[in-house]
Formats: sequence, C-alpha cells, structure tokens
Amino acid sequence: MNPLINQLLPAVEQQLASPDTPYVRENYERLISKEGISEEEARQMIALCLIDETDRMAEEKTDFNVARYQMLLGFLPTLPEGG
Repeated sequence: MNPLINQLLPAVEQQLASPDTPYVRENYERLISKEGISEEEARQMIALCLIDETDRMAEEKTDFNVARYQMLLGFLPTLPEGG
C-alpha cells in the first residue's frame, strides 16, 4: 500500500464532510452502495486519486485540477496508473 494513503485519509475525510466537494461524497457512496466496496477501501481509493492529482501537480508545476480529480473519482473502482 502506498504510504501516502494514511497521510491523506484526513484530507479525504474533510472532503467527504465538506459542502464544497459533494462529488467526493457522491463517489464514495457509489463505491459503497453500487460497487460493494467497504468504507475503508473506498476512502483509500479516493486517497489514491488525490495522490495521483497531487503528483501531477508537482511534476507539471500546476494548480490542483478539480475536473481531473473528479474524472479520476468517476473511474473508481479502477485505480489511477500511479495507484
């Protein structure tokens, strides 16, 4: 498991609770209800998407791309390449 997952789980929890990121909650609930994934695994998958986007930010020296992050979340349970 990617060691960054545990570091980013608090950020995922914040996103799940925030009214500013409803798409995170929607994908989380989709993973649990429609895909049959455990709550813990769903949070870890979301963290992997967050890792993928932050890695891209660092490599390309750009801002966080919300649209790309939403796209990655929509692909779950298929994990990003880096995951």
